[in-house]
Amino acid sequence: MSAAAPALRPLGFPGILRLGLVQAALGGIVMLVTSMLNRIMVVEYALAAVVPAALIAWHYAVQLSRPGFGHASDRGGSRKRFILGGMALLTLGALTATNAVFLMASFRLVGIVAAILGFTMIGAGVGAAGTSLLALLASRVEPARRPAAAATTWIMMVAGIAVTAGVASNFIDPFSPERLAMVAGGICAVSLMITVLALHRVAEGVPAPVERGPESLAEGLEAIWGDPRVRGFTLFVLVSMLAYAMQDVILEPFAGLVFAYSPGQSTRLASMQHGATLAGMLAFGLAGRWLVQRLAGGNRTLVVAGCLMSATGLALLALAARQGSGFPLAPTVMLLGFGNGLFAVAAIASMMDLAGYGGTGREGIRMGLWGAAQAIAFALGGLLGAAGVDAGRALIGDDGAAFALVFLAECLLFLGAAGLALRVHMARRDVPGSAAGVVT
Repeated sequence: MSAAAPALRPLGFPGILRLGLVQAALGGIVMLVTSMLNRIMVVEYALAAVVPAALIAWHYAVQLSRPGFGHASDRGGSRKRFILGGMALLTLGALTATNAVFLMASFRLVGIVAAILGFTMIGAGVGAAGTSLLALLASRVEPARRPAAAATTWIMMVAGIAVTAGVASNFIDPFSPERLAMVAGGICAVSLMITVLALHRVAEGVPAPVERGPESLAEGLEAIWGDPRVRGFTLFVLVSMLAYAMQDVILEPFAGLVFAYSPGQSTRLASMQHGATLAGMLAFGLAGRWLVQRLAGGNRTLVVAGCLMSATGLALLALAARQGSGFPLAPTVMLLGFGNGLFAVAAIASMMDLAGYGGTGREGIRMGLWGAAQAIAFALGGLLGAAGVDAGRALIGDDGAAFALVFLAECLLFLGAAGLALRVHMARRDVPGSAAGVVT
């Protein structure tokens, strides 16, 4: 057996912050393709909402490759190579998708084919960069710091989304193809530059290989799936992220069609939502440890609270869809965003904590499995949300009623996710080997 590579020194807080910058850069590009381009295709180019939703769903389907990327990291591949290569592919895909929108105006079929190519690259880039970054955090951060590291990096990702959306909203109005090209090019260039600078002298090398690491991807998946904690948490991720994702692709079209918002106004609304999500994450980051130690259910209670708050926000959005102009839309969206942030970061903290359960060597494949479950949920959520709106508009003939039905369906899903969270182990400190309270 060959000698093991020397173990790398655990990342300190400055290193965690620099990796958080990579998450922020990734989030900015994802905002461009899943939020801004989505609204522009539906409103400015009069495409059916299911078209951008299908493209977004496809990019999530491509992310089913996440376990493979995580497994490669576990086997000693260069995580820096995967992160840098994934971000480069992501920026190329985003620029391809943006140019595809321009083609759709005159050559609809050619534009859609180009968009499929662009979103394929986007999905592969997010899968390679995102999974490898999470695996790096799980393996290079000390166990006691993993929840805080997850909160920090996700807060920075949402901050990147919010800042990018806010800046883009100031340059996209009045809309023109030239302005869109300028905004997209600027976002991609800045994001790639941030990634290169942030990774310098931080993500070099790989963790030392371990003897019990999986021999193959199939063997690794079989080994971790035998753990009821992994199965239960995977199901929770699937259901909760399905609820989380359904409103993502319809909120800006909802603001445009029901409240007559301009592209800049709807982008600012999305920025407010992401800002509230950031506030929810910050609340967990600042008070989460104190609350977990004092609440009877610990971290699980915060996950449930975030799910219930999100369900309340969605119920109010359904009411807003029926009432229309005059409803306090911005505060409602901010309530939804805060609940999303609280729920998401609490769940991600649990994910990071559970990634190293049972010892090192399978952090990447566990994160990849949960990332794949999230990708499936996001693909189905975006597609079901947009298809539900299209079907409702066609059958009912009322935009507000169609959106209201979809928002109510999302509300019920979040309530179901809250109930499921009560049955799933959320921390490694739960009794090892016990199946009690675990969803199997």
